[in-house]
Amino acid sequence: MYWERKNYYYPDLPKGYQITQNPPEECVGNGGYIDVERDDGSTFRVTIDNLHLEEDAAQLTHLYDTSTINYNRAGNPLFELVTDPVIHSADDAVAFLETMRSIYQYCGVSEADSKKGHLRCDVNVSISEDENTKGTKVEIKNVCSFSSVHDAIIYEVKRQSQLKDEGRYDEEVRQQTRRWDDETGTTIAMRDKVDAEDYKYFVEPNIPKVKLTEEFIKKVQESIPELPKERKTKYIEKLGLSAYDANILIKEKKVSDYFEECLKLGVEAKTAANWITGQILGFIYKYDKNIDEIYLTPERLSKITENVKSGKISSKQAKDLFFLVLEREEEPEKIMKDEGMEQISDDGAIKAIIQEVLDENPSQIEQYKAGKTNMFDYFVGQTMKKTRGQANPSLVRDILTELLK
Repeated sequence: MYWERKNYYYPDLPKGYQITQNPPEECVGNGGYIDVERDDGSTFRVTIDNLHLEEDAAQLTHLYDTSTINYNRAGNPLFELVTDPVIHSADDAVAFLETMRSIYQYCGVSEADSKKGHLRCDVNVSISEDENTKGTKVEIKNVCSFSSVHDAIIYEVKRQSQLKDEGRYDEEVRQQTRRWDDETGTTIAMRDKVDAEDYKYFVEPNIPKVKLTEEFIKKVQESIPELPKERKTKYIEKLGLSAYDANILIKEKKVSDYFEECLKLGVEAKTAANWITGQILGFIYKYDKNIDEIYLTPERLSKITENVKSGKISSKQAKDLFFLVLEREEEPEKIMKDEGMEQISDDGAIKAIIQEVLDENPSQIEQYKAGKTNMFDYFVGQTMKKTRGQANPSLVRDILTELLK
């Protein structure tokens, strides 16, 4: 494979041209496909035109009548994947992008964090009467979030369709580059799109050609790690998780890695999944954190679940402990000791407390024996209140049942 110069005026590249690869000439890759799963479980196939390497441009920011340029990323290597025109809805476009982001993360290619500019999308939109005809392609450049990709496609389809209905399509829809404006929710024309010959390609003289040997390709193939689809199959078929839980766990590699580490530490799959999809993801979304940034590591979570399993703390106490660990950034055992959280599981001690509750509530006992069975929960509640929630709930119910015979 080799590189070429694209000699076209670039206000966002200091040297005025871009070093790139020119498909369908020799580039990193041509062809292939990705099967993408929708939320409802159905799938669709996206065929790949090419994959090429080029240098990134500077970051242009447009504010009202002013444009600013940040050159910090100019010249950095950029990997670009180009699909065939086979995506037919905004939802499918986002599903494809989410699938590719996961693949990049799992392969260690990139963190693929759109907030940090790791992942951007050039959206090409056209409308047509049927599958055999193609409309004029309009490119929306450098859309930086999946929600913006979705909204930009919806807007552009609506804009082009309205112009067609009004008979102005041929006049006003040109092959051009537009940008997405989040504030107005509209696309804005930047420049007319040129054809390939206008770029005046010629071979980059300062970079030698690179040959990807069969040995190198085989080595790369063998080094590909477990991908999201493979992990999902494992979670469902081997670990017995629901498709819903599996989809949540595999969506972000860091979340899936956290789950995998919990399994290695002996946490039951369903228990770990419940904690992650419920409490942990709720916390990190609320505070805009990554799962590997929080104090509650898989090791600390495993200590909480071990204490629940052994009966030292109740499920309710475990949730309280979870938030205290995150708030104080202290070890679970220390907080349990400081807060006196350890569950009372001594039969004699619990029996004495229950007897005390019954002695204090003779009329409630009469109501219970007269058929008002909901008084049982009242006695349980009073016992838990006296023990400040530390009594083993299961043991309380067993002893209470025996004493009320």
